[in-house]
Amino acid sequence: MVLIRNNILHDQNSLKKYIAGVGLLKKEQTRYTTSSFGIPGPKNPVYTYDLFVIWHIRAGTFPIPQNGDPMVRNFAHRGPVFLPWHRLMLILLENNIQRLLGDNSFALPYWDWSADGDDGSPTDAPIWTNGYMGGQGNPVSDGPFGFFPNDPNRFTVRIESGPDGQPSQADNGQGRGLAREFAQPWPNGWVTLPTSADVKAALEFAPAGPNPKPEDRYDTLDFSVNSDGFRARLEGWLPARRPWTHNQVHMWVGGDMLPMSSPNDPVFFLHHCNVDRIWESWLQRYDWIYTPDMTAPPNLYAGERIDDTLAIPANVQWTPRDMLNVSAIAYDQLP
Repeated sequence: MVLIRNNILHDQNSLKKYIAGVGLLKKEQTRYTTSSFGIPGPKNPVYTYDLFVIWHIRAGTFPIPQNGDPMVRNFAHRGPVFLPWHRLMLILLENNIQRLLGDNSFALPYWDWSADGDDGSPTDAPIWTNGYMGGQGNPVSDGPFGFFPNDPNRFTVRIESGPDGQPSQADNGQGRGLAREFAQPWPNGWVTLPTSADVKAALEFAPAGPNPKPEDRYDTLDFSVNSDGFRARLEGWLPARRPWTHNQVHMWVGGDMLPMSSPNDPVFFLHHCNVDRIWESWLQRYDWIYTPDMTAPPNLYAGERIDDTLAIPANVQWTPRDMLNVSAIAYDQLP
């Protein structure tokens, strides 16, 4: 069976199942505690949803290469592994929601933020209304993920990025509400959402030079934020004047979408599902290209080569190659 991921604004069924699934993931205790991950503070249970937050934080703090700087490249960002790693994360979340709903037909919905970008980036767009994701605030006080003090089932942020970048317990283990702060100023101007023109520019990027290799469309040496290719343009590092595309959305939503603990906001997965949709369009155009291959020096690129195991979660043995042509997943419409 092929799962069809739909635009959340066009599929009330997926919306309702996603909201219900996130709620169940937030309630399901795992066998882990905060002590299992060396997270300081009182020993508290770790819930399934919060595992995804921990994985994302830890992936962002493990450098590639091992003796390098995670702010240059890490297990999930700033390099070619960005897209396959996050595709794996989406699949794992999707599988867990299917399990808890008892519904193998569930497919993650996506938020097409470029449509809102084309519309001027309104802060009251349908996605931010009470019936969808709720709006902004610290804490968010409406929608399915609002923080309602007298409601024992309120949506609570338990794990966040600490001052050292490592996982820490929110409010010393007491938890807090979700935070969003839309459209805040950036040093080079106001942040807006990406537009369909930005998406088109990333998809149509072609490397310069007389004889570029096909894989140069995806990424190039030194496989970093400065590497000109589709990946860096979709991730949001190029052009370098301001955050673009993927990064731009995190900046525009603000609040809990800013730090490495950004999966705390369920909008994170709708956002990354749209990023994955754009990547899927690119993969189909260019025959599932990826680089670097296994000839790249392991001392520099182990962890992001095509047949390296995607690290964190450590018990999953999938590689970037496994993420290139996932025939069990499709989208209702590709950009």
